[in-house]
Parts: sequence; C-alpha cells; structure tokens
Amino acid sequence: MHSDRTSNDHYKSEVNVILRPKVCLFVILITLILGLIACSDVGDQAVTPTDSDGTRRLKVVTTVSPITSLVENIGGARIDLEGVVPEGANSHTFEPAPSVASVLASADLIIANGLFLEERTIELANSNKKNSAVILLLGDQSITPEEWVFDFSFPESNGQPNPHLWTSPVMGIKYGQLIHDHLVKLDQENSSYYDRNWERLKNKLEELDRGIRASIETIPPENRLLLTYHDSFPMFGLQYGVKILGAVQPSNFTEPSAREVARLIKQIQDNRVPAIFGSEVFPSPVMEQIAKEGGAEFVDELRDDDLPGKPGDPMHSYLGLILSDMQIMIPALGGNVTALEGFDTTLVFKEPSKAIYPQ
Repeated sequence: MHSDRTSNDHYKSEVNVILRPKVCLFVILITLILGLIACSDVGDQAVTPTDSDGTRRLKVVTTVSPITSLVENIGGARIDLEGVVPEGANSHTFEPAPSVASVLASADLIIANGLFLEERTIELANSNKKNSAVILLLGDQSITPEEWVFDFSFPESNGQPNPHLWTSPVMGIKYGQLIHDHLVKLDQENSSYYDRNWERLKNKLEELDRGIRASIETIPPENRLLLTYHDSFPMFGLQYGVKILGAVQPSNFTEPSAREVARLIKQIQDNRVPAIFGSEVFPSPVMEQIAKEGGAEFVDELRDDDLPGKPGDPMHSYLGLILSDMQIMIPALGGNVTALEGFDTTLVFKEPSKAIYPQ
C-alpha cells in the first residue's frame, strides 16, 4: 500500500509540473486580451486630448474656415479644434491629403457643411473615424430638400443644391445652434462654458443681421441686384431681399463660353446693374470684360469661404467675413453701411485659441 501511495504521489507531482506552465500561459493570455480590450475602449472614448493640467478636451475637426470660426467661437479654449480645408482652396474640388485621414481618425466630432460640398473629405471621414465619433452636416440639418436652392452654378439637373448657406447670418445662427448643441451633448462637463460663448456669439449674429437689413434699406430698390463670379449668396439673397441675377462661373467650374458671356453682358445692360462682383481668391479676367461691356463697376474682392486677414487678426472670423463682404457689396450697389459701424468681429472668449487653420 505504501508503494502504491508513493507511486500516486509521484504521478500527481509530474502532472502538476506539466500543468503549471500551461496554467500560467493561459493566465498571461487572458491578461493580455483584457488589456488590449481596455486600451481599445480608452482609445475610443469621446474626449481624448488633454491639457498640461490633465483637463480633457474634445477633439473637433472641421472643413471650411467659416465653419471652423463658428466652432472656434463656441468651443473656445475647451476644445482641440483643427480645420482641414486650406483657406483659398476650392472647397468643391478639394482633395484631402492622406495625412488628413489621421486627423479625422482622432476626432470626437467632425463638422462639415454637407449638401454635397465636401464629399471627398466626408467619405474619408466615414472610412477612418472611430466608432464613437459623430459627423455633423450643418447644411443638411438646417434646411429641408424643399428649401434647396438651384441656380446657374448649381443647376437642378445636377441634383445638388447650392451649399453656400453660411453667407447669410440667419443661417449662421442655425449653424451655431447645431454646433452648440452637439458640443454640449458630447462634453456636458463644459456645457455652461459653451452656453456662455454661444449666447455671446448669437447676440453678435443677431446684431449683424439687424445691421445688414438696415444697410440694405439704403440701397435704391432697383439696385438690389447681385451678379457674382460664383453663386455664393443663395440664402443671403432670399433672406435680405437682394435679387440674385446669376454667376459667371458655370457648374463645371470652368470659364463661361462666348455665348454665356454675351448673355451676361445683356443681362447687366437690361437691368442697369451698377456693379458686379468677382472673387478675392479666384480671379476671372473675363469678369472685367463683362463689367466693362455691360457698363458696370467691377469689384473683385468678395469672399465666401476664406476669412479676411490671418489667424489671430480681429477680422479673421466668420463675423469678419460677413462684415467685410457687406462693406464691399453695399456701397458698390449705392447704399451705405453706417448701421454696421463699430461692429465687433473678435472672438467671444478671452483665452488663447487652440484652433488650427490650415494654410
């Protein structure tokens, strides 16, 4: 009996020696798997960037600079903000560099205009964003398909409406409200900060709206006509009583044909248009010819999606963009901008901005 017990003990000892490394290996594997899952969860949290004091900030990525500026005003120093469409680039044909994919992949909130404007960037965002990231298309949520505007640059036959809603401060208010609501939803800890900034910005936008309406009233009614290089003022025209005659740039973003040039000259002559407006970013020699033959002044300083000045300048903001356009457009049409004198275009918060505007 003793020898049998000894034999059994020896057998158990050998089994333990064999099993113990396998058990340890199993425990190690489980630990590694749990660690990888934990790291994955942390990497997909809503708020990732941190300040030196450990404060977490929402990572927000935007497209065109007017939208970046609206987000900057509301998010202030509590968000990590980066635009991806360089100022002065054609946002309709912009091809994001491969490096933009990593910027989009790190975002908690991606904000674009939508309405078919930044399709390549949005496609890249959908392919690279983390699961928890939110994509906000401002234009799509601000108007319904029944409110879409089609025009010379954006004909109904193409099925894509004019996306330039932001050139009207009325739409700027709608955009701002959507931005505020999404920041609050994703970062409730800083909701009161976003509330304060949005209230200040909204007050400025409403003041700007009132000043524009008063200024347009000074334009002779027969002069409230707008012909531009690119159809950039669809909602502005509807909401401020300015008739959009058309644009020089066709829907394929080329120069107009000789037939189209002749039509535009006749249109200017028939309507006695006092001035036509070119683009600060996209010079068009043919516009000067159209203005001269049509008997109108040629003004080539309007902007639609690039901000005046450089980052850090008081006018380098959405507010500065709209004010600058009004200061150019309204006097050229025979009105004055007295109602807009002294309007403050600076950021609504005092801390150093963390926004990145690509150049």
